[in-house]
Amino acid sequence: MRYYGLSEGRIRRVLMSPKRVEEGIAPGTVAVMQVAGTRKKPHEIWVMYQELNAKVKNQNAKLKKYKFEILRIGLKPARKRIIAAWRYPGVSKPRGPVPVPDEILKELDSLV
Repeated sequence: MRYYGLSEGRIRRVLMSPKRVEEGIAPGTVAVMQVAGTRKKPHEIWVMYQELNAKVKNQNAKLKKYKFEILRIGLKPARKRIIAAWRYPGVSKPRGPVPVPDEILKELDSLV
């Protein structure tokens, strides 16, 4: 991050509101991009991350005691592990379509 002059807040901003989302080069990763710079000297800020599954500790005890807690855990956003963050000089071409989960595609097909 120091090499590219990126702060923690800037990386969070790219994660929260990306201009483009693509599948990462490494398996199971996602890359997000936000435009930066000026018109004369444009560049892009890229962040590659991996979504982590939320693990439930002592699952049997929670099932008995807090059934609603388990349901709520399914609705929590997944945690993200930042793998890399960098500045790309210039403007890159989109590589492919936006990765959409299969469940959402099936749901959209059933509605149409």
